Amino acid sequence: MEFKSAINSYKDLIVWQKSMELIAEVYKLTKQYPREELYILARETKRSAISIPSNIAEGSRRSTKKDYRQFLLMAYASDAELETQIEIAKRVLNDCVLDFTKIDSLLKEVMRMLNKLTHELEQY
Repeated sequence: MEFKSAINSYKDLIVWQKSMELIAEVYKLTKQYPREELYILARETKRSAISIPSNIAEGSRRSTKKDYRQFLLMAYASDAELETQIEIAKRVLNDCVLDFTKIDSLLKEVMRMLNKLTHELEQY
């Protein structure tokens, strides 16, 4: 696999790095949620964000391309889950002044990168 030989670790993957940046932004955002949402929406939002790089990392350590691709698809699904939870926050937390700009941008970027990497794995 050509792309794997240039990568020593999942930490070298830009998609993993961007998803870690996304987690940091999610934590900053959810700290601003109202107290009653800390154990519901904030918890689920953080869980989804954490799942993205975790699946990328776990998949990269799997022994087959098929397994790796499957974990990337799970990361992609977690990204969609996070996107939905952010959309819920936008709709139900309209009394709060929250800036979703950075998270929206990172979500799109990570989804695009995961989609590309998944398709590249199909080619090998």
